[in-house]
Amino acid sequence: MAKKDENKNYKVIAENRRARFDYAIESDLEVGMMLQGSEVKSLRQGQSNIAESYAAVENGELWLVNSYIAPYAQAKTWGHEEKRRRKLLCSKREMARLWNASQREGMTLVPLVMYFNDRGIVKMKIGVAKGKKTADKRETSAKRDWNRQKQRLLKQNG
Repeated sequence: MAKKDENKNYKVIAENRRARFDYAIESDLEVGMMLQGSEVKSLRQGQSNIAESYAAVENGELWLVNSYIAPYAQAKTWGHEEKRRRKLLCSKREMARLWNASQREGMTLVPLVMYFNDRGIVKMKIGVAKGKKTADKRETSAKRDWNRQKQRLLKQNG
């Protein structure tokens, strides 16, 4: 019988909280990342940002563009570039699906969350998304506000 505490090593490093507000996420995909040693050490300290980054399929490879990983202080000589393009790892079939979505259908590949999985390996969840218009954003926030208000009313009466 499996225990609930099996994912002891699972830890969220960075989350793009704005993505679900700005985009309508159609599907998501877990991908791996090619990182340097100093980048992994920096991520263990929790110093990264994926809020302004995006993923792109170029020349048959998937890249994470404009993500920030803080420099690791102890790796002075062999450090890493903070905002370099990082290669993302997925199968060829998934790559073809992502290319098709981004090039033909006009979708955007948005990083949603970066985390250490249960084995301690850095993974990223990428969402295939369509940008929301301003009216859609207003509608989303109105629904959220109404649900909060409804919960308050139920709590008071119950």
